[in-house]
Amino acid sequence: MCNSQGASIKWTLNHIPKSDDKQLPNMSLKEMKKASDFHKSFPQYSVTPLTRLSSLAEYLGLKRLYVKDESYRFGLNAFKVLGGSYAIARHIAQELGKDVSQVPYNVLTSKHLKDEFGQATFFTATDGNHGRGVAWAANKLGQKCVVRMPKGTTQTRLQNIAKENATVTIENLNYDDCVRMAAREASETTRGIMVQDTAWEGYEEIPTWIMQGYGTLAMEADQQLSADGSRPTHIFIQAGVGSLAGAVIGYFANRFRENPPVMVVVEAKAADCLYQSAMQADGTRVNVTGDMLTIMAGLACGEPNTVSWDILRNHADAFVSCPDWVSANGTRIYGAPIGNDERVISGESGSVTLGLVHALMTNPQYEELKNALKLNSGSEVLLVSSEGDTDPERYREITWEGLCGTEKKPFADLES
Repeated sequence: MCNSQGASIKWTLNHIPKSDDKQLPNMSLKEMKKASDFHKSFPQYSVTPLTRLSSLAEYLGLKRLYVKDESYRFGLNAFKVLGGSYAIARHIAQELGKDVSQVPYNVLTSKHLKDEFGQATFFTATDGNHGRGVAWAANKLGQKCVVRMPKGTTQTRLQNIAKENATVTIENLNYDDCVRMAAREASETTRGIMVQDTAWEGYEEIPTWIMQGYGTLAMEADQQLSADGSRPTHIFIQAGVGSLAGAVIGYFANRFRENPPVMVVVEAKAADCLYQSAMQADGTRVNVTGDMLTIMAGLACGEPNTVSWDILRNHADAFVSCPDWVSANGTRIYGAPIGNDERVISGESGSVTLGLVHALMTNPQYEELKNALKLNSGSEVLLVSSEGDTDPERYREITWEGLCGTEKKPFADLES
């Protein structure tokens, strides 16, 4: 097992005082359906697979195990485009005094709308997938896009964004400082709009739209589970700033108000701002600073989304901080299926939840958390693989060469 560095999984149950829960209605089924209907207007739209891993569930001692595979989303290998595209559409609709239902894809891409709206410049910061989604949407809709990426970003991720006609650079800054840079540039640019999947005081409307866009995958998964005769007892969802986690947990908290699933937020140890906030247990948010070095590039975010945090503090059951080996194990388990299970290609930020579930069900060290979550042979577990091999070289390092984290490869010192 890839955990030779000895770093352990850390966790806490949710003991945070409840707030007035004012953000939960923003993730209502009505709002999520509005986003879903918008995405269905795209010619690139199709429902991504919900893969049932029956043999792995039996091996781990679970009743059912499902993964929502977002590597198929719009041909972009990740879910993020759902949020960026919806937020851009909501902004354009708002500026024109329309409802988003009045600006489906064929309207947004029409000459009439281009004449009516003109051209704006959408700014964002990203570790890869979010920026690619915003750039893709802006490109399809004939808008301009500027993307700033943090140090440590790979050239593969930059090139994927550049292909969408965006202006993109890698800065000598961490993710959160790139966010501040992009926000400043947007404010200094005529018709510059910040489209960021995190929120802070004074910047919450667009992040809320982005989270509602992510709700499309939650609604799809819910419908696919129902069609398979399942209702999730447990949901494990990964988090950077918490936008995806807030969207998924918000959706299912609304969907099953009287008896919600056990819902667990999973982060990279190097950027575990939500776990640290939950450990403080007074409702305030804790920021993680520094370089936040982790193979989970999409989760390397140190400042919680204010909109999402309000949902998570009220509806998440536990917060878990995972070292890189958890994600690496998850990637390999997905990629080497047992029995008749289908292979799932899951990148580092998409696989950490499976790595965690595997550790909980097979390692006695984590039995206390397993029991606290009531994870057992009656459990029906939903995971989201939020990305495929968005960085193919890193994916090969993990699956072929045994990479466990940002440290050197395990076999680097062995003589040939």
